Amino acid sequence: MISIDWSAFTPWASLIGGVLIGLSAAAFILLSGRIAGISGILGGLFNPHKSDVVWRLMFLAGLIGAPVVWLAFNTLPAIEIEAGAPVIIIAGLLVGIGTRYGSGCTSGHGVCGLSRLSPRSLVATVSFMLAGFLTVFLVRHLLGGN
Repeated sequence: MISIDWSAFTPWASLIGGVLIGLSAAAFILLSGRIAGISGILGGLFNPHKSDVVWRLMFLAGLIGAPVVWLAFNTLPAIEIEAGAPVIIIAGLLVGIGTRYGSGCTSGHGVCGLSRLSPRSLVATVSFMLAGFLTVFLVRHLLGGN
């Protein structure tokens, strides 16, 4: 049975966050002609072109710095991870491999690719969503997890 933690149900904050992500991705592609996919931005630093390094570092600094700015006004929510280090490491490696084989990450395909009506992004997004649903089902119902 599915239970909903109504105290954590935040539709307005979620809507505002989604709108901000969409506006940011749209502004990024309109102003720079580039896709705001994190794997591509980070990956570009491993084979850098001189003109690309600064904006890539600034983008990543913004991602890392956002929680610091949040702390100036509020406390960060508690993070509860119910998996051990080996599971987290394996999961991270699988996500990295999937990102490489899928030619992009969830943000690149799901946010930017779908908004451009990219068929490749549609296939990628459906694939990773189905894989996520299947994983949750397997872990919760067949392997006895919570």
